[in-house]
Amino acid sequence: MRRLFVFVSIMAGLVSTPLVAAINESSDKNSGLSMHSADATTVSVDPQSGLTIAPGYNLVVAHCSACHSPSLITQNAMSRERWLETIRWMQDTQKLWPLGDAEPAILDYLTLWYGPKKGARRPPLEPHLLPQK
Repeated sequence: MRRLFVFVSIMAGLVSTPLVAAINESSDKNSGLSMHSADATTVSVDPQSGLTIAPGYNLVVAHCSACHSPSLITQNAMSRERWLETIRWMQDTQKLWPLGDAEPAILDYLTLWYGPKKGARRPPLEPHLLPQK
């Protein structure tokens, strides 16, 4: 019982305290976004939505969460181009309204916080480790 209490206490603390996000050097050619590992930014994660609280967060919650769970955002890691394709698909097939002036800020947010991940998958197996045909 004590272990469960300690675990729950630790997890509650993780959700409510700010996280330090050291963003690896990356840049987006289309948006001009550029963050370097030396530019550590203190960010928080909204415990209800699971989204990073940062510029653009309110727009994403207002426009995206109106129709689907924020987990559809957090489980993806797409480039700016792929996020834009997804938005266009939702507009063409799912009745998403035009985002207007909010679209660039939404794309900036999605690209920065839910963009492609470096090293998210294990490296390919060496040929000598593959099954023989």
